[in-house]
Order: sequence, then C-alpha cells, then structure tokens
Amino acid sequence: MAKAPRKVIVTCAVTGGIHTPSMSPHLPVTPDQIAEQAIEAAEAGASILHLHARTPEDGRPTQDPEAFLRFLPRIKQATGAVLNLTTGGSPTMTVEERLQPAALLAPEVASLNMGSMNFALFPMLDRYDTFKHDWEPAYLEKTRDVVFRNTFKDIEYILETCSGNGTRFEFECYDTSHLYTLAHFRDRNLVQGPLFIQTVFGILGGIGTHPDDVSHMKRTADRLFGDDYVWSVLGAGRHQLPITTMAAAMGGNVRVGLEDSLWDGPGHLAQSNAAQVRRIRKVLDGLGLDVATPDEARAMLSLKGGDQVNF
Repeated sequence: MAKAPRKVIVTCAVTGGIHTPSMSPHLPVTPDQIAEQAIEAAEAGASILHLHARTPEDGRPTQDPEAFLRFLPRIKQATGAVLNLTTGGSPTMTVEERLQPAALLAPEVASLNMGSMNFALFPMLDRYDTFKHDWEPAYLEKTRDVVFRNTFKDIEYILETCSGNGTRFEFECYDTSHLYTLAHFRDRNLVQGPLFIQTVFGILGGIGTHPDDVSHMKRTADRLFGDDYVWSVLGAGRHQLPITTMAAAMGGNVRVGLEDSLWDGPGHLAQSNAAQVRRIRKVLDGLGLDVATPDEARAMLSLKGGDQVNF
C-alpha cells in the first residue's frame, strides 16, 4: 500500500511584537484588524494562527489577557484553526507578564523561547525617517542593550504553570544551544513528544540564514530528538520565503506572517497575512505537497482540541 502523502503545517504569525506600526500600514494593530487578518489567513490555508496582542491606540505590544480576549473568541468562532498564544511577548517584558495570556486562557498551543539571547531590533531604526508614535524608536533602540531573558528558571516556570491545562508548546529555537536546552527538559520529563520545534533564522543575535545554518539545525534536532519531533521553520524579513521553501523541500513545516516579515517579494509590502499564506501555498503546491488541515495539525502535534480552551 502506498504511503500517505506528507502534510505540511502552515503557521501564520499575525502581528508579533517585533515590527512597529510605522513600518507598514498593513500591520494589524486593533482587535478588529488582528481578528480579520487571522480569519483571512485561516481561510487562505493556515493550519495554526500564532497570536500576539497590541494596544489599539498606538500599536504597542501588550500581554494583557483582556487584550487577547478582544479577538480570540471571534477567531475561534469563525475558523477551525489552532490558536497559538505567545509567551514571548516582546524582549522588554518580564516572564510573569509574558505568561499571563497562556496561563489564564489555556490555549491548545503556546510559544516558548528556549534560551536567553541578544534580540536586536535596533538596525531597523536606520530604515525609517519618521515614526508615528514616540514609543517606537525608543523601543527599537532599547534592544541595543537588552538581553531577551529566557533562563532555565523562566522556562521551568512557564512549563510548570501550564502543566495542568493541557497546553502544548511551539518551542522557538533561535540557535543550536536552544535545541540542547530543549533536550535537557525532555530528559527531565518536563516536556513530552511529539515536540513542535520552530527553528528561527535571521534574528540578529541568533543563528543566520545560510543554507548550512538550516541544515545544521535540522541535523542537530534529528540527532537529539529522532522521530519524536515535528520540525517547522521561519525566516525573518526578506529571508522568509527562501528559508521556508528550503525547509519544505527538506521535510519541514513552515511559518509565515507579518510578525516575521512585512514583505511579499522584493520591495513589495505584504498587503495582508493571507497574501503570505497564499504565496507559500503556491510553493508547496509546486513541490507537490499538501497543506495540513487544522485537525490534521492537531493529530500531528497531539493537541487537546479547540473545545478545551478557556476562551
């Protein structure tokens, strides 16, 4: 009997906490904008929606659970997509602040950064002459002298706080050492497979975007986790499509979205998150690969189901 064709999980990261409103008029900021773009991305084929919240008045990142509740029920009602809530927030937040939405709302999936790192956004200051809001340049400049803290104690705190709510994690690994940190927690039985590992390429302070970097992360994960993980990849900025294409051809899953890149081709701002989903779907189609439905993604990741969340 022929083996069933491989299905690719497409994650869409809708707004994030990296880009600021001045960088693109298409970056969703208000609850309505976030909900509308998330729903459109799901309709375009995203299996998972990775979600952050922003203060609607000025687009500042926020981890106030009430901010998430302004759009989560609407997205859940309108789509069957897996909803993934960040515990990363932004590099300037405390871990207690970052964890609030996942701890209270018990999503199917939450992101979890697997190591402290320099997370430099300040080079983006040179790309823009003016900013709409005073907080934006100060926020970017602050990353010149900020360590994005994710200590072993912080990671343990997140895992233990969410241990009783059935939430599984998108383990965000920005460098090889983060894979070894994840293996440490697996060896202590604080996490169980299948591990959903999101390898991140192109953040200044993390691993680069050379094809050798992608291959090295994949080889390391294969050696550490064998068949007990699901591999996904994102590339920051202009590297989004080349990196995801390479990963898909190597057997991986992919993440796109305006959190990771504002672009839809050289010199062209993406008009929406759905535009990036449609573009990567064309690539997958060209490779002869099918996109996983949300329920297929749930099965691949052993998720608890959308009826078991607190929103």
